[in-house]
Amino acid sequence: MADQSALTTTSNKSVYSSIQSFESAQRIAASLAESTIVPMMYRGKAGLGNCMVALEIANRMGMSPFQVMQNLDVIHGRPSWRSQFIIGLIQGCGRFKGFTYNEAANSCQCFASIKTTGEQVSGPKITLDMAKREGWTKNTKWSTMPQTMLRYRAASAFGRFHIPDLILGIQSVEENEVIEAEVTVAPEPAESKLDQVTKILAPETEPQHVPEPEPPAVVEVDDFFD
Repeated sequence: MADQSALTTTSNKSVYSSIQSFESAQRIAASLAESTIVPMMYRGKAGLGNCMVALEIANRMGMSPFQVMQNLDVIHGRPSWRSQFIIGLIQGCGRFKGFTYNEAANSCQCFASIKTTGEQVSGPKITLDMAKREGWTKNTKWSTMPQTMLRYRAASAFGRFHIPDLILGIQSVEENEVIEAEVTVAPEPAESKLDQVTKILAPETEPQHVPEPEPPAVVEVDDFFD
């Protein structure tokens, strides 16, 4: 990767800053969308919008749109940096020296020194136990290449803490790869939910006793002649 020491998020105007910038970006996006060496999500008419977003990000980062396109994936509708790209930014931004990984059998943590002050900084320690508890290991790569995945996670975490302006708050592919657990839905009971609610809300009252009517009085005929 080329030296990124001049990277900045404010050196170039947004492609949406004016009509002229927008129209110019549209022409560039159209030419990129016709290329066969950009990822599929940027190709053709359907990819024009993605090309515009890539141009915006490239402008803010001060780098080639092609470089952004090759390293930006979409996971669950969210733009996501490849971890190798974040590692390249850390090593090539010119802010650190001695970037390294402190690795153990089941953990990894990134360390580096700030060039201007010599201060040693680090990212969060990532462990295999943490990966299991957070559900990251549902990705099969954790079983086939666990140490690489620990490195990727540790580097992404270091980047979030120490170069947030360069990654623009965009998370890594691994961070956005959230695998939703299957939800088992129990069958509805025969009694509808409305009936259940009605029973709950209805006031409990004692059944009222309705007295039986008294039989009519029997009048003897002889009583009229007494």
